[in-house]
Amino acid sequence: MNIFIYLRATGIFMANEIIITICTLLLVAYIFDLTASTTKIPSVILLLGLGYLVNHASMMFQIGIPDLSALLPVFGTVGLILIVLEGSLELDLKESTIPIIKKSLFMAFVPMMIFAFGLAYAFHIYGGFGWRESLTNAIPFSIISSAIAIPSVSHLGPERKSFVIYESSLSDIFGVIFFNFLLRNPEINVTSFIDFFFQIIIIFVISVVATIGLSIMLRKLKHHIKFGPILILVVLIYAVSKLYHLPALLFIMLFGLSIGNLDKLKENKWVSRLKPLRMKREVFRFKDIVIEATFLIRVLFFLLFGFLIQTEEILNLETLKWAGAIVGSVVLLRAITLLVLRSDVLPLMFIAPRGLITILLFVLIPSDEMIPFVNRSLVIQVILLSVIVMMLGLMFAKRKKTSEKIVHVLNDQATPIEDSENKGD
Repeated sequence: MNIFIYLRATGIFMANEIIITICTLLLVAYIFDLTASTTKIPSVILLLGLGYLVNHASMMFQIGIPDLSALLPVFGTVGLILIVLEGSLELDLKESTIPIIKKSLFMAFVPMMIFAFGLAYAFHIYGGFGWRESLTNAIPFSIISSAIAIPSVSHLGPERKSFVIYESSLSDIFGVIFFNFLLRNPEINVTSFIDFFFQIIIIFVISVVATIGLSIMLRKLKHHIKFGPILILVVLIYAVSKLYHLPALLFIMLFGLSIGNLDKLKENKWVSRLKPLRMKREVFRFKDIVIEATFLIRVLFFLLFGFLIQTEEILNLETLKWAGAIVGSVVLLRAITLLVLRSDVLPLMFIAPRGLITILLFVLIPSDEMIPFVNRSLVIQVILLSVIVMMLGLMFAKRKKTSEKIVHVLNDQATPIEDSENKGD
């Protein structure tokens, strides 16, 4: 009996410690998020650093923590769903945004494909690996992480912010589709492309049916708990679609875009039955829930990833040269592509972080297809370097913009004086 009481008391004590630790970490992460727009330091760097410090603190104080690596893909997958959903809910579809959508489509697809094949060629030449396994290992490094890019551009103007949301979300979708296509087809032939075409049609039909059903639930449900079940259904549809190797992220984006812009389609007789103007308030509430949930999952993912980082993985000099070459090539390719599109090169050329999606795809590469030097060290170094480059690029662009404003104000103030002097002459 005494042992039972002791165990129960110890269990409660440990539970309280865990709760206090998690709550403290989440509140610190919230402070990072609040100060990110002022410090210009992406919260992901601080979260990774915080997780890394917690790991070393637990070893210093000899606190036994079980292996948490199995949780990483779970948090990553749910985080990816919520981030793409949040980004698509924020996008306002109207005629004025069509040029931005076209440019972001081009930026999400063309540089990704060029970089993936270019890096695969480097793997093929350097290590003599097959084209297919070289391309499989290259794709995770060619995709922009919307989990990092979207929160980092909250202080940019509406046009640039929309561009980054579209580009990073589409990059995730195109990258995952391309990666899964390679994994599912050991031999690429006409049949592979026919199957892929039918998968796109199937997921489009699922998206239309699911969007209508979930929209009806959003409008009709009067129970005080309704946003949670809808969100769970979205994740469930994604997971089931993935089981059948369908491009499930496409469903997430189409669903978010549809319910976020129902009021734009109010003239359509089918959409008008959903009472889109009345639904607008419910959509706003749903969006708030998604934003809150996204914050929690994203924080937990990057804290966990930082916790699992080992010092020797960061300081691995063998992979550091590859990491530097990868990040440098990404920035250079983006600069060239933005110039071709006649878009603002600064700061957009620097906003190409690798992160959550890179980790998720890396762990899905079959062990017999992995290239030896494409390892955890390389993934971690590429993520850290790309985020640091983005941070410095955003800081430099902000400083340059501020100095230009000061010069402009000084010129405006100097003009009347010069005019009066000229008149006096």
